[in-house]
Amino acid sequence: MFRSGYLSTVIGLRLADDREVVVKIRPDSPRIAACVDVQRRLFQVGYPCPRPLTGAVAFGGDVATAEAYVPGGALLPSADHAALAFAEAFARLIKLAPRPDEVSTLDPPPSWAAWDHAGDGLWPCPDESDVDLNGVGGAEWIDDAGRRASDRLRAGESGAVIGHCDWLAGNLRWSGDALLVVHDWDSVTVESEEVLVGFAAALYSSVSADEPATVEDTERFLLAYRQARGREFSADELQRAWAAGVWTRAYDAKYQDAVGGSPSPHCRRMRPASASVVLAPARRDHNRPAAEPRCTRASALTRVIARSAELEQSAGRGRHCWGAVKIMPARAQRGAAIPGVPGVGNAAVTLPPPV
Repeated sequence: MFRSGYLSTVIGLRLADDREVVVKIRPDSPRIAACVDVQRRLFQVGYPCPRPLTGAVAFGGDVATAEAYVPGGALLPSADHAALAFAEAFARLIKLAPRPDEVSTLDPPPSWAAWDHAGDGLWPCPDESDVDLNGVGGAEWIDDAGRRASDRLRAGESGAVIGHCDWLAGNLRWSGDALLVVHDWDSVTVESEEVLVGFAAALYSSVSADEPATVEDTERFLLAYRQARGREFSADELQRAWAAGVWTRAYDAKYQDAVGGSPSPHCRRMRPASASVVLAPARRDHNRPAAEPRCTRASALTRVIARSAELEQSAGRGRHCWGAVKIMPARAQRGAAIPGVPGVGNAAVTLPPPV
């Protein structure tokens, strides 16, 4: 039916019994089995995700999984309800997900969430490239933003939960304002709740899947999430949520600067509105052919908007806010066709009978 992917090869198949399934092939990692386990558990308790049909199956040097195909749906709910809809869907996921000790390892997290990685240097090794971000000079303000954010994240700690660290519009589908399905369960990870919420608040979109959320959108998400969860964040938790958004934005900016050259001449400065300035959302493009320079779209889309501002206390609001970094929406939906995948015809993925 279709073939797509960037970090993974994703193939839609119609079987002889007319079932429609999706087979996903990617480099082997111990975390894949745990990702499928989390997805299966969430499906079983009624969370809207595709039903896993297999576990993680060895496929040469890679690993393959299969799940039911869930077609249709809109990329976004109505703009007036976007923050609430995305936040409530995320809160429900956190609530229904198994505890970290109920599944096997989900380490290491995807690179855009690996602020506490075990390697040397400020930046983790990107999942999509062998480039050494720590060896790339220039754009020191990006390193400064990432360093300040990671320092703030390390200054606090809370209990770990399981959540989704790639809460992009392209990974969700909607039926009106109701959530239809969440995709990309390879992006499940273990992290503090407020850090996961900070990632999600900085990644979602409200008006267009190609338009990053504004600072106000991010703040609305954080408020809606706390209301959906039925509890407030402490001052420390709220500061860490903002810092998490800064870190993932800075990671994206660093990666795009490393592989795409100088920032676009069309950059514009984000309005530094009092102390509420926070890193605006970005996209990591897992659809783009590898041969296309990442600076190509930067001439048409906003890429890097502003330097990180000094960490400051927001008067009367009990949280620190961070300077803004906004980059082009480069990691949107993963749907671009790719050429043939060697060996796919010999895939030994066994599907269970229909239920």
